[in-house]
Amino acid sequence: MSRTSTLVVALVVAVGLAGALLAYTTRDSSGSPTASPVAIPQPTADQLEAAYLGKLPVAPESERVDIVAPTFSNPTAITNPLFPISDLHSAVLNGTVDGKPFHTETTLLPDTRIFEWTEGQQVETLVSQYVAYLDGRIEEVALDYYAQADDGSVWYFGEDVFNYDEKGAVADTEGTWHAGKEGPPALIMPASPQVGDVHRPENIPGLVFEEVAVKTIGKTVDGPRGAIQGALVSEELHQDGTYSDKIFAPGYGEFYSAHGGDVEALALAVPTDALGGPVPAELETLSVSADATFEAVRAGNWNAASAGVGKLDAAWTGYRSGQVPPRIAAEMTSAITSLDKAVTARSEVRAGTAAIDVAQSGLELQLRHRPQAEIDRARFELWARQLLVDATARDLGGIRGDLATLEWIRDRFAVTIDKVDLTRIDTQLVGLRGAVNDGDLRGIASRAERLRATLAAVSA
Repeated sequence: MSRTSTLVVALVVAVGLAGALLAYTTRDSSGSPTASPVAIPQPTADQLEAAYLGKLPVAPESERVDIVAPTFSNPTAITNPLFPISDLHSAVLNGTVDGKPFHTETTLLPDTRIFEWTEGQQVETLVSQYVAYLDGRIEEVALDYYAQADDGSVWYFGEDVFNYDEKGAVADTEGTWHAGKEGPPALIMPASPQVGDVHRPENIPGLVFEEVAVKTIGKTVDGPRGAIQGALVSEELHQDGTYSDKIFAPGYGEFYSAHGGDVEALALAVPTDALGGPVPAELETLSVSADATFEAVRAGNWNAASAGVGKLDAAWTGYRSGQVPPRIAAEMTSAITSLDKAVTARSEVRAGTAAIDVAQSGLELQLRHRPQAEIDRARFELWARQLLVDATARDLGGIRGDLATLEWIRDRFAVTIDKVDLTRIDTQLVGLRGAVNDGDLRGIASRAERLRATLAAVSA
């Protein structure tokens, strides 16, 4: 028996912010859906005023392209070239915030999340993990939820946000919202954006609010491997009345963001920037020499550490003569310079951290040749090393941040290793968490070494 008309979506907006998001789907005799567009109720002027947003220069609804509710038949196949989450396994961005080095890692996680809508309807979303580091320490983690509509547009179903303080603890979860609970999902990338298009990636006054206007399409920008054609330039209005400039590039998604004096730009993404063949010999030498230098510093063998810096510098000189993503090249050069100075000064803490920074930049370059999960396992081990350094420095804030970073990175590779091995790693993390909670510096160092040994056995 054929079905005629079914209510597909009715999203009730909580906390009195907006009405309901309705999308109806009719089905033909074969059961295939055909969409009947329904308007998405928008925040009223009174609601904007209540959220102190009444004076924002928002665009008229006639310019908006996110007013009609879409349908989602295959929502986890996100292939929009300007926001290709399904095909973007890992991305690294860097820049400066508040005059300090800023670094982010965005990783597509293997799990999905289903958002429950009224009338028993559900939408499955992909989960993207965003981790931001400010001046080498964890600052923010967000789990972002995306789905692609049938027309090719990409919609944002919310995020879980964890903001960390200087003590390495979660200070707040400001910015968290979920479609179906606090408000409607929001358009983050139109299917075929045009100059003048306006949409809101977040649209819940009083909680989260942003409005984006497309300024340029088809722009050519410089990327990790050269010129990239077809980029989109937009201007983003924030709820505090300030603006950001943003660029999205095909194969990369969000590519550049500038707000005030802060800048965040894409340094590398895979598989877009992936290269065939094994890891080049110079990169292997960089990795081995960074490891050896770290161990020499830990042992107080400064002659060996100085020799390690010399090997690093020679290997880097050889490797950077080829095509190297410029933003990562700058990070690597800076890290080697810092390491050289710290070794000369015989500063165990500074030299240990600098050796880890060199290894981190090397892993980002190896990301072009190795699977993302392998790189994340190696990153995991480097953060266990940072725990040792911070334990030596008696820096409990740093230690707490290191542990939080380990716990988040663990989620990136957990499904790629044997369950017994994962249990061993999780057991070590639980023990480490206990030592950190107790402020037991000796126990922290011991647990960190055991975690490194466990991971080495898993990777062997």
